[in-house]
Amino acid sequence: MKKPDNTVEQFKKIREICRGIYEKKMLDYGTSWRIMRPSSMTDQIFIKARRIRSLEEKGESHAAVNEGIEPEFIGIINYCAMALIQLELGPGDSLDPKTALEMYDCKIDAATSLMMDKNHDYDEAWREMRVSSFTDIILQKLMRTKEIESNHGKTLISEGIDANYMDMINYAFFALIKIRF
Repeated sequence: MKKPDNTVEQFKKIREICRGIYEKKMLDYGTSWRIMRPSSMTDQIFIKARRIRSLEEKGESHAAVNEGIEPEFIGIINYCAMALIQLELGPGDSLDPKTALEMYDCKIDAATSLMMDKNHDYDEAWREMRVSSFTDIILQKLMRTKEIESNHGKTLISEGIDANYMDMINYAFFALIKIRF
């Protein structure tokens, strides 16, 4: 694979991969995830992040299931986008595929815009980080999210659940860029 020249191009490439998987799974399963409460989405993301950490510690060659770290980071991105949709709409009936894709794009666009703003301020410090650090930060964000969910979404000073999902999307993007490029 030819290495894209910059962060924007790398994000676009990873986004295409994630969106393609989201779209194909939607064709297989519809939007059955719409039945899930946001807290269940958080737990689903947690499972993926814990599996990544397990594979990082044990080594991918020791995995019982023959799937590596990369599909799990893609899953985190897609589940976070679905969780953001659930926060907006609440659990409910299926969405038509066109609406589900439009909402996915909207959520990923918002996360990408946030990343570009932060990336400018932090001068791409993430490029010097380890993939395992992204895993740990995602797990930390999940623990924060679970705590906020336990407090019925109320915070005193901290960002809300949506901000944590958006950060998890971006850390998973960073990890995939580091893995792929």
